[in-house]
Amino acid sequence: MTVISHRPFTATVLGLPRVGPRRELKRAIESYWAGRIDAAQLHETGRALRRDQYAELAATGLDSIPVGTFSYYDQMLDTAVLLGALPARVAGIADRLDRYFAAARGTESVEPLEMTKWFDTNYHYLVPELGPDTTFGLHPEDLLAQVAEAVELGVPARPVVIGPVTFLKLAKTTGGAALDRIDELIPLYRELLRLLADAGSGWVQLDEPALVTDLTPAELATVRRVYTELTAAAQRPAVLVATYFGHPGAALEALAATDVEGIAVDLVAGTDVAAVAAVPALSHKLLVAGVVDGRNVWRTDLDGALSTLATLLGSVRALAVSTSCSLLHVPYSLAVETRLDDALRSWLAFGAEKTAEVHVLATGLNSGTEAVAAELETARAAAASRRADPRISNAQVRARLAALGPDAARRAPAEQRRTLQRERLPLPPLPTTTIGSYPQTSAIRLARAALRSGEVDRTEYVRRMRAEIGEVIALQEKLGLDVLVHGEPERNDMVQYFAEQFDGFAATDLGWVQSYGTRCVRPPILFGDVSRPAAMTVDWITYAQSLTDKPVKGMLTGPVTILAWSFVRDDQPPADSARQVALAIRDETVDLQNAGIRIIQVDEPALRELLPLRAADQQAYLDWSVHAFRLATSGVADSVQIHTHLCYSEFGEVIDAIAGLDADVTSIEAARSRMEVLGDLTASGFAAGVGPGVYDIHSPRVPGVEEITASLRAALEAVPAERLWVNPDCGLKTRGPAEVEASLRNMVAAAHGVR
Repeated sequence: MTVISHRPFTATVLGLPRVGPRRELKRAIESYWAGRIDAAQLHETGRALRRDQYAELAATGLDSIPVGTFSYYDQMLDTAVLLGALPARVAGIADRLDRYFAAARGTESVEPLEMTKWFDTNYHYLVPELGPDTTFGLHPEDLLAQVAEAVELGVPARPVVIGPVTFLKLAKTTGGAALDRIDELIPLYRELLRLLADAGSGWVQLDEPALVTDLTPAELATVRRVYTELTAAAQRPAVLVATYFGHPGAALEALAATDVEGIAVDLVAGTDVAAVAAVPALSHKLLVAGVVDGRNVWRTDLDGALSTLATLLGSVRALAVSTSCSLLHVPYSLAVETRLDDALRSWLAFGAEKTAEVHVLATGLNSGTEAVAAELETARAAAASRRADPRISNAQVRARLAALGPDAARRAPAEQRRTLQRERLPLPPLPTTTIGSYPQTSAIRLARAALRSGEVDRTEYVRRMRAEIGEVIALQEKLGLDVLVHGEPERNDMVQYFAEQFDGFAATDLGWVQSYGTRCVRPPILFGDVSRPAAMTVDWITYAQSLTDKPVKGMLTGPVTILAWSFVRDDQPPADSARQVALAIRDETVDLQNAGIRIIQVDEPALRELLPLRAADQQAYLDWSVHAFRLATSGVADSVQIHTHLCYSEFGEVIDAIAGLDADVTSIEAARSRMEVLGDLTASGFAAGVGPGVYDIHSPRVPGVEEITASLRAALEAVPAERLWVNPDCGLKTRGPAEVEASLRNMVAAAHGVR
């Protein structure tokens, strides 16, 4: 075995965002899809973003820079391409880039890969499909091109690839357990290591976040064998195995027993520092210590981080400072957020600031705290300012929560509610509806921008939004939908819209974070105690209801999702924050009821997302998350029908919690997973109304009547007709008006036919 010359590095980050600080890549990709630019122009946008990013990181003082984390859609999809594991249904698409995007988002004739959450984050990855006919083969051209580009720029490049264990653990396989195919991948990874060594890479990073989940003894033995064999390659770079999102536990010892040169651990997400220091084999390794939080936006406690690093110094051969995970999960830079108040700004660190913190900590570790005395003092002052700020603790909110009785989150039994609701809501069998949002047209976006700039006043903005609502109601009436929505034209995002109206939250201007593909969100910042100063949706919903005799759903976002899709305060337990948000949402449901709204939907698409990765920690989370939803929805009369919506997660793992929400109707993603969730619902004895999504809204393809009919008939095998609703997988915000109308027309026709 020959390891090419390398030296331990001291300061790095585990991964990088890729959409661009102003979403340049998003716009370029969507322009390519629309035919406005060609592939060469798209690739040039990618190169420009990478060049700028590498230069900024090098200027910050990092001595190892991740390369290969750039993606046009998703890193798991990139790994499937690398390993020759795209599904056979895209093989007939000759152009490589179009084949890639077909796997990601589908075409009129090709179904896309399934999509689900990346561990317990709000990032969605594409799920590789592995069957008996999948033949792996190495296709490293794209990665090698990025490495060559970085080397040419003089970047201290460290290629990053998803490791073989995580790739297989997250793939969907048929014909055996996921890791049964590991021996097919080991030779490909060994060859990849050789090619990266030839390309001049001193280090390669293999990402293995699956190692922080519960692994069986057999799986741990596989981890040890895989990395023993990979590090026995004839020629290779030094190997860094990166774990993140939790404590690797026994997997840390398994890795340390191999010849990998480095291991990265997340020291923010609950990792026991003493347990890491106690692993004897680490004395021969580079430990990459993730002490800067890569998932949240709070400034690092530099004194505490230095203390943690000092604890580890004597236990390892070398120590590098890093982020806890990739910076994919935080915005690019705080510098552009000029509208945040000075106090709040001082408490925060986005991607650029976190990179600077890594360098400060590495300097303090290697040169002494005197070398970073000014930075340490600034961090201490910010922490003191945050503790003393009166917005952090609201006595009225806390007193109201303390006064809630044991019945505050309880409604009448479901069957009793169902009787009352049938009397008030005479609906046909298989009632049709949509999830909430309709396409956000250019007219809507222009009106919102005009309001922000002062070009139009609030009165004119409301007039325009009411016109949009009128069109959406008219469309639904024309198509024959049974339960309508107002389309949400006034909402920029299903979480941000509410956060901007709550006390205790702040919004950013350019704090974009990738959710999937070209879909980006601006997570609000929950920094203090939460309350609702005024009604948020009542005027919009009651206006929509005034336009039709059919029921219009009041549309709200649930407390768990608001937490999951925000940057949440780290100075109190999340359960406490969830109860505060729940109480604010509860006030809104009561106001909607009092305004005559008969159906209220409180969406919780992120319920599964926050589930802890270790089984031992999951029940406590499920208890408080279910309680928060029930607190938010239990203030209304039993005749008001409560709906909820969940999407794009493996729901079988939380099926009891879904039942525990006690919603009257639950709509749920099912199309991409081919109604898989219905088996879990049936097995659990789920007895409430359910609307399994009958078509996938994340793809531009319009489903035919026959296709939707087949989905409905499959659903009826698991759910009796009196409890089955008909709806798309998710909201329609990202789709075009023409495809939405065609898809919904086919959905209604299918429902009528099955009736």
